[in-house]
Amino acid sequence: MNDRTWVGVRERVHSLGSSAAGASVFGFLGHRFSLDEPLTSAEMAGLERQIGVTLPEEYRDFLLQVGAGGAGPAYGVFPVRRLQGRWRWEGDGAELADLSRLADPFPRQGPDPELVRALWEQHPQEEDFEEIEDFDDAVEAWEERWEPVMFSPDRTVGAIVISHLGCAARQWLIVSGLEAGRIWSDDRADDRDLVPLTDEHGAPMTFARWYLNWLEQSEQRIAPS
Repeated sequence: MNDRTWVGVRERVHSLGSSAAGASVFGFLGHRFSLDEPLTSAEMAGLERQIGVTLPEEYRDFLLQVGAGGAGPAYGVFPVRRLQGRWRWEGDGAELADLSRLADPFPRQGPDPELVRALWEQHPQEEDFEEIEDFDDAVEAWEERWEPVMFSPDRTVGAIVISHLGCAARQWLIVSGLEAGRIWSDDRADDRDLVPLTDEHGAPMTFARWYLNWLEQSEQRIAPS
């Protein structure tokens, strides 16, 4: 990563917040172009000591130079804060990340596709039930089998929830393993496994590209105003 990647970024974000057209950017109401203060070197050392892993370089430098969270893609970058002596990320679904397993390699492969297909084929159909209560009970029983497969804690080791797009759609930053430093999309609420986020050319979306693409697109949207 270029040493100048984050130079001026904090100022550019604040400039967007001073524009009356800023409200037209998706997610504005979630962050209002506000950024937490950057972490100090001592705070970064304490955070990484607690989680037992060095954060990906692009994200690490963002925390040190731009802010510990706030304005960013979708409804913003989840802030990392020290509360009651412990570091944690805050946001809708941030608790899904197991901070005690961030050093474990993130698995590229999700649940067995054949198992997922077989379970989905067993999803109850309303027309097969005479009483709606019986249908609801069948769906509840099916979900008790479905959720441990799709939402297994093992699926997201080595990753943190970095942002959310609403309607339980989230994005994860991979911290450990071969995908470290990249963003993955999580649409499991719509019964789809996590997938790597890519740009228009199909290249993996790293944290810096993910953030700077959002910043440039926001500036372009506001510029005419």
